[in-house]
Amino acid sequence: MFENLGLKKEIIKRVKEIGFEKPSPIQEKAIPVVLKGKDIIAQAQTGTGKTAAFALPILSMMQKEQKALVITPTRELAIQVSEEVFKFGKYLNIHTATVYGGSSYSRQIKHIKTSQFIVATPGRLLDLLKSGKIEISPEFVVLDEADEMLDMGFLDDIKEIFKYLPKNRQTLLFSATMPEAIKNLAKTILKDPEIITITKKQVTNENIKEYFYVIEESERKDALIRLIDYKNPTKSIVFCRMKKDVDDVAEFLRGAGFEAKGLHGDMDQKRREEVIRAFKSDRLEILVATDVAARGLDVNNVTHVFNYHLPLDAESYVHRIGRTGRAGKEGMAISLVTPFEFRALSRIEKIAKLTLKEIPSVEDIKDKEVVKILEKLSSVEATKRSVEVIEELMREYDLMTIATKLATLLLKEKQIPNKKIGKSIKEAKRLIKNSKKSRPRRYRRR
Repeated sequence: MFENLGLKKEIIKRVKEIGFEKPSPIQEKAIPVVLKGKDIIAQAQTGTGKTAAFALPILSMMQKEQKALVITPTRELAIQVSEEVFKFGKYLNIHTATVYGGSSYSRQIKHIKTSQFIVATPGRLLDLLKSGKIEISPEFVVLDEADEMLDMGFLDDIKEIFKYLPKNRQTLLFSATMPEAIKNLAKTILKDPEIITITKKQVTNENIKEYFYVIEESERKDALIRLIDYKNPTKSIVFCRMKKDVDDVAEFLRGAGFEAKGLHGDMDQKRREEVIRAFKSDRLEILVATDVAARGLDVNNVTHVFNYHLPLDAESYVHRIGRTGRAGKEGMAISLVTPFEFRALSRIEKIAKLTLKEIPSVEDIKDKEVVKILEKLSSVEATKRSVEVIEELMREYDLMTIATKLATLLLKEKQIPNKKIGKSIKEAKRLIKNSKKSRPRRYRRR
């Protein structure tokens, strides 16, 4: 339990509100060590809860005038970590600054001066330090996803950044793997570190079948409706990245004849509770949500999770798909992926068993509808009243007409886009392979 780890009461309260039930292995091992003030080398797979493993103890120890610096490889991850830290520190009045290339220098400099938690990518941070635009003396420094920074060619930048940081600091290094270059770096930037290793294992639930489909950005809605029709979920959650997308997709699904509603942070508490109650009581088929619903949403019998947008990091993916496949039941997680998202996909593939599939055709959906009708017919026994109804109908229609009209009533008539959607498996594999080959080794302004 988080109560046993030595965290501040404000942090415990916030963790419970967010919906964390118990610490993950990396959190359970790392938090008490960090609270003792020790440097650590933590080796754990992405998706194991590393952000909370360093953010919660630092927030618990941080005094009013102290600062923490988190260095992370990409802009997207910097934003994600910053949002997580801000969320955890709600009752501590913690301000965060996100520092990355391609954004205003003056605005970022202003935020650095007024914030306690700075989350930065190496390129922009080093630019600011070398130019003398900022001077920082953080008491806590976190090197997150160290092996990824090595792969992206940031190792020299990291070494130079540490020349600008105070020697009297607590340093935490997190990495999924430990290549020799990272071990050598650790020797130069850490003092007598405690080594924490979480053995590699399948992070996602083995009861969940995980599939992804490669599409173009313009095909998202058509692909979603095609997959929902084909998979025929009893109760499902569709995850979107932005609040405006939640409203847009929920409206689109209602227009297609589904009982669907959105759930996101801009809704007032009363409205949110109404939507959750409706979903729990099966009055809603589909809940469309941002990651606000990924943690702490305890709903039984969710058969499918659809990632309308791929999350930015593997941890969010794990929390999203964890809404299905619960209590020993089988579940299914389906992700729509554009070529632009292949980098995020590669992070998720490190901790999940994803299978590439093709979007079903309209013919596939029609064939499945026929199979479903046959299954229904085989399980139903004719009653005396049903015989009487058919005899009455035969006074007006022939048997073929009656059967056709009854079949029409059974089928959900929807506007399914009758066109090729998504990539073939062969084409998708080629795109993914080429994206890995052509990935640049160095991103100076992320």
